[in-house]
Amino acid sequence: MPDVTKLASPLDVGGVRIHNRVFLAPMSGITDEPFRQRAHAHGAGLVVSEMVASGELAKGRAGSGLRIRHSGLPVHMVQLAGREAMHMAEGARIAVGEGADIIDINMGCPAKKVTGGYAGSALMRDLDHALSLIEAVVGAVDVPVTVKMRLGWDEGALNAPMLARRAEQAGVMMVTVHGRTRCQFYQGTADWRAIARVKQAVSIPVVANGDVGSPAEAASILDQSGADAVMIGRAHYGAPWTAGSIVAAALAEPVAGMPASPQALGDYVIAHYEDMLTLYGVESGLRQARKHLGWYLDRHAGGTSDDRRKAILTSFEPGRVIAFLRDMFSTAPEAANLRSAA
Repeated sequence: MPDVTKLASPLDVGGVRIHNRVFLAPMSGITDEPFRQRAHAHGAGLVVSEMVASGELAKGRAGSGLRIRHSGLPVHMVQLAGREAMHMAEGARIAVGEGADIIDINMGCPAKKVTGGYAGSALMRDLDHALSLIEAVVGAVDVPVTVKMRLGWDEGALNAPMLARRAEQAGVMMVTVHGRTRCQFYQGTADWRAIARVKQAVSIPVVANGDVGSPAEAASILDQSGADAVMIGRAHYGAPWTAGSIVAAALAEPVAGMPASPQALGDYVIAHYEDMLTLYGVESGLRQARKHLGWYLDRHAGGTSDDRRKAILTSFEPGRVIAFLRDMFSTAPEAANLRSAA
């Protein structure tokens, strides 16, 4: 097994110093400013914006600017998606103008609404076109450019090593590989050993992603992939401290900012809820926050009755939601053992 203390060491990405090697993955509709701030406060070494459509950003569409807004963290990393080189380049310039320190190109999203527009992981079906986007972004900005990809479109086209090699030659400074094909979506298990072929193909840092949510899994993915860092996505649902908990384990230290009691967890969830209402406004914030509240309830208050859960997730009255949350998390037995839940 590898020395997991490596995860707590810094990593250089094109001259940008990353504090440690456990990262929060970009997740559409999830890794907004309040979520990234929490993951960073708990110890995640790098946090990435939710995916931003470069065409919408270049055209000034409502909401796209909010996704790239600098949140005051030491490293501001913005992920762009798209299929037009002109829009990708302009989106990158706009993001850098807003303070982005690193631009990440999405070539891994499996969602049909993204791949149907020949973006995301669909780009892995046409590496020449994928490289034209990479070259456009690298040529447009002076900050490091990275790429997030999958193993390939399907089992018959596992071309991540080739894409990574060509991306490095085009000036990309780091690649992240999710250990599934696009056609797997999130089914089955991630193939951590397949990521090793990407690591062998390049000299830039490789980040391994897929099915990591614990210190033991982080150690295993490093061992099997030989990667330089790990990136964690869905394990953060209802637990923004997940990446930080892995760093803390590597250091044999407590998790920074971890709620220490059921009441503290209730306060934590309420503060997250209120921050989302502030960011989006009450009307939109209520809708945006519901998935997060559902995950917090699932993970830490599983005994919540269906009626109470429905009331929390459908109410249009923030004060009523907050009162319910305070009551739920003060009595939920699951909330009493937060460290095991992380």
